[in-house]
Amino acid sequence: MADTQQVDETAPKSDARAERKAAKLAKQIGAFAKAHGGAEGQLAYIGQVGTRIVLVGEDGGWGDLVAPTHAIAVSAAEKSGITLHESFDGEFAAKVRTGPYEWTRMAGIQLGGPKND
Repeated sequence: MADTQQVDETAPKSDARAERKAAKLAKQIGAFAKAHGGAEGQLAYIGQVGTRIVLVGEDGGWGDLVAPTHAIAVSAAEKSGITLHESFDGEFAAKVRTGPYEWTRMAGIQLGGPKND
């Protein structure tokens, strides 16, 4: 009797693709950390789009990246060596420094300030 077990040949390709994506994100995280004197992060699930990697530098600068899956986001963060926080609050959130640009954009929507075109 013939063995009818099917082998998923796409798994190695998708694993390699995920590794490349995680390595690329880790490189971007590392560049951010270098530019901001170090960095910490938090992962936020954003639905089918993936997982947002929120980064906060030691100098208060902040930014984010989006990974297509939570597993890739975790792998990227681990490869980059940043500290991950469970939530974006407390001392971690207090490190974020915003400037006039962010305040203008945030207030502009509600208070009739400059439009966000």
